[in-house]
Amino acid sequence: MDNLDTTFPSGADGLSSYEYLVNNINASAEEINRAVNQIITVDKSGQFSASAARFLAAIDHENFASQIDLLLKATIEKDRDQVYLSDLLSAVWGPDYTMHADELRDKDDNFRRIYKRVHPSGII
Repeated sequence: MDNLDTTFPSGADGLSSYEYLVNNINASAEEINRAVNQIITVDKSGQFSASAARFLAAIDHENFASQIDLLLKATIEKDRDQVYLSDLLSAVWGPDYTMHADELRDKDDNFRRIYKRVHPSGII
């Protein structure tokens, strides 16, 4: 992962944009932001936005918090069939997210919105 792929994918699709993010994870914050914005722009279903959010959360949740926030918002908006949303709960908030659902709901709007869609009759 230390070798930067300096060729930014122009006119890219979701997969090549996601691959660019993964291959350039050690790039500058500006380059990471550029890759995230590209993913959000080209992703029609939420698939790559969700994958990128999971990836960044696994790498460094705190350092990439603002990028994860944008990707989660995009996934919520684009994943109309809720194909990718449920995977985000444990990937971003941990496998024990249900134990902290009340706390997470109060402090994280993305969690609240995703949880409500995935568990419509849940505790929230």
